[in-house]
Amino acid sequence: MIDLYTWATPNGRKISIALEELGLPYEVHPVNINEGEQRSAEFTAISPNQKIPAILDRDTGISLMESGAILLYLGQKTGSLLPTEPEEYWETVQWLMWQKGGFGPTLGLALHYLKFHRGKSEYSEARYEKETHRLYGVLDSQLEGKEYIAAGQYTIADIASWPWVARHEFQTVDLHDYPNVLTWYLRIAERPAVQAGWSVPVPDAVPLPRQ
Repeated sequence: MIDLYTWATPNGRKISIALEELGLPYEVHPVNINEGEQRSAEFTAISPNQKIPAILDRDTGISLMESGAILLYLGQKTGSLLPTEPEEYWETVQWLMWQKGGFGPTLGLALHYLKFHRGKSEYSEARYEKETHRLYGVLDSQLEGKEYIAAGQYTIADIASWPWVARHEFQTVDLHDYPNVLTWYLRIAERPAVQAGWSVPVPDAVPLPRQ
């Protein structure tokens, strides 16, 4: 049994989607970041950085914060969604790190300035809008002729990036400008585990698209 501490954000949804895909039993503990629950002593003991998501694996006693580390842990624990052949393994890790180091943070800042705080900083809006579109271009190029991002198969690299792309409308991105990303996005949106994981811990007001 996995205890999942999460909220309805792209990073949180990475882990609920992965757990659904892997078929692992888990118990959800909502951490309402809008009300500051991430700063509670209980949650801080599991996630010292006071950020969701975090997990506690009751089978092993291991607790983890940081979505990338959790995805790697779950992949290794189950032997699924993470290839074991070295070249495919490192290609998957490479694109996981790309999401963690650039795609996710940039899209988060685009969301901050372009949706929630538009008009506060013209410089920041221009900077993060430009970088957002550059990174979508990188992803579109990577997906040329491919169904999934890495290793020729559905992996944690896809699960890491997909929830951020699901918020494209808040990032001034029209996915029709990135046809490979659009096809990939819709393909993954059809997966039952993705539909289930997207609604953890609360249903989203914006339903996922269906082809």
